[in-house]
Amino acid sequence: MNWEVVIPLLFFLLSIFGIGFWATRHIAAKSDFIQEYFLGSRELGGLILAMTMIATYGSASSFVGGPGAAYSQGLGWVLLSMSQVATGYFVLMILGKKFAIKARQYKAVTLVDYLKGRYNNSKAVVLLSAISIIIFLFSAMAAQWVGGARLIESLTGLSYTSALFIFAVSVIVYVIIGGFRAVAMTDALQGIVMFGGTLVILIGTIIAGGGIGNIMTDLVNENPNLVSPFGHDGSLTPRYVSSFWILVGVGVIGLPQVAVRAMSYKSTKGMHRALIIGTIVVGFMMFGMHLVGVMARPILPGIEVADTVMPSIAMEVLPAWLAGIVLAAPMAAIMSTVDSLLLLVSSTVVKDVYLNYMNPDATQKKVKTISFGVTAVLGIAVFAMSLSPPDLLIWLNLFAFGGLESAFIWPVVLGLYWSKGNKYGAIASIVTGVGAYSLIHNVWPEPFGMHTVTLPVLLSFIGYIIASLLTQNHELRNNERGGIR
Repeated sequence: MNWEVVIPLLFFLLSIFGIGFWATRHIAAKSDFIQEYFLGSRELGGLILAMTMIATYGSASSFVGGPGAAYSQGLGWVLLSMSQVATGYFVLMILGKKFAIKARQYKAVTLVDYLKGRYNNSKAVVLLSAISIIIFLFSAMAAQWVGGARLIESLTGLSYTSALFIFAVSVIVYVIIGGFRAVAMTDALQGIVMFGGTLVILIGTIIAGGGIGNIMTDLVNENPNLVSPFGHDGSLTPRYVSSFWILVGVGVIGLPQVAVRAMSYKSTKGMHRALIIGTIVVGFMMFGMHLVGVMARPILPGIEVADTVMPSIAMEVLPAWLAGIVLAAPMAAIMSTVDSLLLLVSSTVVKDVYLNYMNPDATQKKVKTISFGVTAVLGIAVFAMSLSPPDLLIWLNLFAFGGLESAFIWPVVLGLYWSKGNKYGAIASIVTGVGAYSLIHNVWPEPFGMHTVTLPVLLSFIGYIIASLLTQNHELRNNERGGIR
């Protein structure tokens, strides 16, 4: 075991635990456990909001799987990854103040809470949303845990299973004890580490490769397609790359783990500050990390497991102690995403299913016990699911992204801005989107040369509009009978 690399990582993990224990004091001090544990009492400032959005979105696929894909595909994958630059901008501008105001009006703690309030307490909308979140976020969490385990495995020489166990225990403990506030505060620390780590490893890789010009020459000599926009085998067509703007750009509005951040800020000023900070930081990190993945190819040729590119290049081009600090960046990215996903799935089970339909009159003490227990059980379940990892985890993560976006983008956005949208439209959109995505993903993975998510998002939009318009009169009669004007 290389202790010069491992010790900085251990120090980083201890810092995370410290924040978790600090956050427990706020949970004890607040009278509303649900608002504090799952939403941090809506007290996020601009910097914390920006960093928690960045850290939640910047995940194992960005810092482990993404550079691995860029290592295989070349500069075309760097171009594709830059569609993520406007992620925070899209989320906060499109959802913005109106989403936060409505969330407070509905007393929403989760995205499903918002949908429940918007669609007249529809049980079908709540349960379909909860099922979609649980199914697809399990895939997303498994991808993160695989990434964390592979990083620890490559640094320490431990077996994959042992590394996965260490990672799982670390995350489960500090999420259980600290809740959303711990997640948000650790995200801020992790976002700063991610930014600094990206800068250091980018500089180290350029120096080790003899400068950008020399690295590009080596790539051209190996395969000229590596420096083209179309990938090493020409598979990154303009249509396919453009469709990624839906998956990792505009469509991110439909990701529950990102959307919930847009209801947790303290003031409009904080939101505007987060918008600027988030766009700049995401742009630099996505460009830097994916570029490192490409430039690692001539320095370390022949890497067979693409997900090991980032730890391998860090330990190759940096002193051991600095590599340990820098590798806290992908570890931060992974932990910051998995903690948010774990808390989100836990809140879906506890708040959206248990409190709505199983035990609405549960005491604060009972809710606290159930929340801790569900979080622990979910963590153990994901651990079991991650024992047999895929070859390239980025595809598992992107699969989950597509499923969630197909389910939620139109019920959220059209529900916010189109007054004629109703629960039937939301139900049709979720069923059509998830059904089409599952079918197309297995039968026609790249329809018309585009990413799988493109058609399901279009079909879910059509489903929402048609179902809402066809049931307009029926919805009005129901509202009148229920006293809603």
